[in-house]
Amino acid sequence: MRNIMNNRLFNIILLFTIIGEFFIPWVLERFHAEYNGKIMVMRALGNPQSPVRLIYNLWLIWLGGFLAFTAVVYFLSIRVSFLVLAVFVLLSIGIFAIGAWLISGFFSVNESKNIVTGASKIHGISAAVGFMIFLFFPLLNGILAFKQNDFIFGVVSIIAFILALVFFICFIMGDKEQFQNTMLKYEGIWERLTLLCMYIPFVYRAVHNLLS
Repeated sequence: MRNIMNNRLFNIILLFTIIGEFFIPWVLERFHAEYNGKIMVMRALGNPQSPVRLIYNLWLIWLGGFLAFTAVVYFLSIRVSFLVLAVFVLLSIGIFAIGAWLISGFFSVNESKNIVTGASKIHGISAAVGFMIFLFFPLLNGILAFKQNDFIFGVVSIIAFILALVFFICFIMGDKEQFQNTMLKYEGIWERLTLLCMYIPFVYRAVHNLLS
């Protein structure tokens, strides 16, 4: 499995999965009149009242499962030379995959934040933990890249981490009442920008492996 990271099919599936992360919600929101992608998080598409909940929740299960597999692939590919970093990378991707996506596929968030159920509580906690842990994935890749003397990838990863941190703060602040009349209210946009930056190391590495 250590060689899977360089496998062409694996990298193609990884790229298409990341593209699907943004493309599928964009398509599904056309069939959900009450959903506003600018101010609502993507996982709201899977709420019990959503007409596209089955499709989106199945997508979340695929996304979580494949990223969990990717976590193992990354771990095995670097554990021999950088065991400590490999463990942190495994935890970063794995907790995100399971907490933010796989669990979310089974325990949906409600369309309204005022409606709190057992499922929505599980969803909220697991998603929050997953996001916060995965936030450090670009930083870990930056450290790893510098140790491997890959200066360009290191710089790209560190910049991605800084931007992800900024967008994540905007995302968190957008949920506060006092910011509802500001640009910060667009939680959906901030969430997507945060994810985009956190996924940059995946995209960079996949494209690099495909072109090598």
